[in-house]
Amino acid sequence: MKTERAFKYRFYPTPEQEALLARTFGCVRFVWNAVLRYRIDAFYERQEKIGYNDASAFLTQLKKHPDTVFLAEVSSVPLQQCLRHQQSAFKNFFAKRVKYPRFKSKKNRQSATFASSAFSYRDGQITLAKCSEPLNIRWSRNLPAKPSSVTVSKDRAGRYFISCLCQVETEALDIVPTMVGIDLGLKDLFVTSDGQRVNNPRHTARYERKLAKAQRRLSRKQKGSNNRAKAKQKVAKCHAKIADTRLDHLHKLTREIVNENQVIAAESLQIKNMVKNRHLAKAISDVGWGELVRQLAYKTDWAGRQFVQIDRWYPSSKRCYHCGFVKESLSLDVRTWDCPDCGTQGIDRDINAARNILQAGTALLAGAES
Repeated sequence: MKTERAFKYRFYPTPEQEALLARTFGCVRFVWNAVLRYRIDAFYERQEKIGYNDASAFLTQLKKHPDTVFLAEVSSVPLQQCLRHQQSAFKNFFAKRVKYPRFKSKKNRQSATFASSAFSYRDGQITLAKCSEPLNIRWSRNLPAKPSSVTVSKDRAGRYFISCLCQVETEALDIVPTMVGIDLGLKDLFVTSDGQRVNNPRHTARYERKLAKAQRRLSRKQKGSNNRAKAKQKVAKCHAKIADTRLDHLHKLTREIVNENQVIAAESLQIKNMVKNRHLAKAISDVGWGELVRQLAYKTDWAGRQFVQIDRWYPSSKRCYHCGFVKESLSLDVRTWDCPDCGTQGIDRDINAARNILQAGTALLAGAES
């Protein structure tokens, strides 16, 4: 079975390429904001819904305006791709998957997508449109096929990345007889149904002193000065280090789980509601539950494994795994409890929940297959 996968690499542009990319990012951002404003005004003033074709026609007229001749200095392909991305953003919004599309700022991550007509891939090198030489990419691994599109991005720490979308052949892993249930937590990142506890590394706490020092120095700098810009980038680099460390750790864990288990069951969490708790918001954001579940979902799909999420209202912690008795209440500070129905003593809250999650997950899969 063939599927599309993105392969991300870091690259180091020349001064000429850096200037061209800066212009490209700026034009993409300008087009996104202009078309978004056009859509909003058309709806509120004339109750008119603007689709992709109307947005494309608006972009054509925008390029002809004397004040926006700078749009012709960069490739037209990223500008057109920008409209497709915005159309997808509105489609996801109306499907209630994401929030309403927002205006882009030059202070945040910048990106531009180049279709196959706007770049060349020869002899293991990628050259973007209007570039005189190929990008200096640090190839950590070879591309399995010619990219159908590439996305060039610059993060807030000033690092440049290129993401290559390739169509590859996927091979399912050999079937194994093991299954696992996963109970997500804060003290432990997760606990499995077989009793394994994976410690929460608390990445933010590890770099907290360094981050706080950089933020204090930033607060003392005069707004608009070059020193403030330098201090701001140091803060961004510290945040990038935390994010990279967290992502690397999650990738290693999820790969191990997928390789060792045929069926993986986890609980569904409404994280955006959970972070409203101001006492736990920082810890919940740092642990990365959403990214962990996302990686498990697509990696099991690639590997031919099965991944299932149970309903978030399922009482996995309050239900006795041995007899099915459900306690009326169980506060978070209670880590072990005794079952009054079957007499089982010292029930570990997390392991019991993981076993119940696995049991409920396999029941869901059995019902779906029958």
